[in-house]
Amino acid sequence: MNKLLSRTKGFIFKQQTSILSSTMILAGMMLLSRIAGFLRYRILGGYFSPSELDIFYAAFRIPDLVFEILINGALSTTFIPFFIEYQKRKNEQSSIISSIINTVSILLMAFIVILVVLMPLLMPLIAPGFDKFQVQQLIIYSRILLLGQLPFLVLGNFLTAISQAKKSFLIPALAPILYNIAIIACITLFSESLHLLAPILGVVVGALVFFAIQLPVFYIAEFSYKPVLKHFKESMRFFRTAAPRILTIIVAQIDATVDLTLATLLGPGSYTVFYLAQRLQLLPVSVVGMAFGQASLPYLSDMYQEKKYREFKDIIVTSILNIFYFTIPAAAFLIITRTPMVRLFFGADKFDWNATVLTAVTLSYFAISLPLHAIYYFLTRCFYSIFDTKTPFYVSAISIIFSATLSILFTLVFKLPVWSLALSFSITMSLRSLVLILLLYKKLGGFNILALGKGTFKIGIAVFNTTILTYFLMRLLDGLIFDTTRTLNVFMLLGVGFIFYSVIFLFLSWLFGIKEMYILSKMFFKVREYQKKIVEVYKGVEYGSE
Repeated sequence: MNKLLSRTKGFIFKQQTSILSSTMILAGMMLLSRIAGFLRYRILGGYFSPSELDIFYAAFRIPDLVFEILINGALSTTFIPFFIEYQKRKNEQSSIISSIINTVSILLMAFIVILVVLMPLLMPLIAPGFDKFQVQQLIIYSRILLLGQLPFLVLGNFLTAISQAKKSFLIPALAPILYNIAIIACITLFSESLHLLAPILGVVVGALVFFAIQLPVFYIAEFSYKPVLKHFKESMRFFRTAAPRILTIIVAQIDATVDLTLATLLGPGSYTVFYLAQRLQLLPVSVVGMAFGQASLPYLSDMYQEKKYREFKDIIVTSILNIFYFTIPAAAFLIITRTPMVRLFFGADKFDWNATVLTAVTLSYFAISLPLHAIYYFLTRCFYSIFDTKTPFYVSAISIIFSATLSILFTLVFKLPVWSLALSFSITMSLRSLVLILLLYKKLGGFNILALGKGTFKIGIAVFNTTILTYFLMRLLDGLIFDTTRTLNVFMLLGVGFIFYSVIFLFLSWLFGIKEMYILSKMFFKVREYQKKIVEVYKGVEYGSE
């Protein structure tokens, strides 16, 4: 039994040694989490209409703002390099890290109290298209999320950051999956009796599970939590470093709030259409881009602090091309399969055909920027790893002003529908990532930009040819072979299209000599390695029973 426990701990808390292995764990778990999330959206679409879901999704705006400021602003980028740095000062690490955690927690509670009090003033401004009853519901649901969900999510993300700093990714990657499962369970069990309160309750329960499942991270943390507020100098340095990133997030959240405000003015269900299309576009962005970004930060930080500048530059080019190899074809596939994709993920009883078509069109405009959106997370981590949080802030601040201006022009001046918000997002995100590449190139004294351009061009040619062939195949199959009025046939059509797309793309990758295709073989051997580890755990069960 002891051998089994030892093997299991070794497997769960195993420290990763490369960006690829770390990315694979994060990507795999993010994929499962996103699938669970889309199942949640589909179930919600079966119980509630798009206009009702407008209230549910809008209720997250204020809690998400606070969460993004504290987590994406202070934790996911600044905390990890600090934790790695203070590992060298083991005698003080527990006290310093605990002081930072406690300071952030106090700020969080202050934010929550202020926002709970101000909620009746804020909500009519944020959602001017809602009537009085909808605004009242919005206030109640937002207060529940602030008090019940937010503290557990923030504390849970501290544990996530600590685990990632130790290059152990399995448990924090598993937590969001359980979060979604808890929400799905509450929707299914309580929607008929509690109506929209059921998914809100599910979110609170899910946040508690998200925190609790990560408590074993203390096993590998090598520091003990202390209820102290010391080390003022170190804490101030942490917040000074995080300040530009926090400002970047605040600006981004203002842009997201502008999108919500404009969407509520475009008619019932418009925000749900925008929100769901964005979630679908975020599937490949999170599985590839966010996973690469999260996994790369500890490695990039180590590399820079060890002054391995040549390797640092090489990894930038390699990582961007690897991200492009997955996301450029993903963007093209989303565009040509937008309608069946939306039907499969969201086409429940109360999500009608008009909502499906509008969501599909909105998705296609989001997909335009998918590859550059995916590398954005990696590029910002490159800056954060060298303790430069100001550059991403300046770029984001300018681009967000541009985005908000575009969105207002499209919707209020040109009177375009909700898909115009997605077009505004794509234009802005593309420009933002391109500017970051140029600034990173200048800051590092150059890297192999020629190899980056050549590799991207090859991938683009392969994707173009694959997309044309797949488009005509799916047009032929739709109606002639598959009756897509049935969900199962929609799934089969997408499955056949995906397999055909993958095979042709891999063949053209080999034909054009795209070396990024060999990352798939590396991933295969990594999977075999994890299978071997799992087998060893089960062998431990057998040996323990003899």
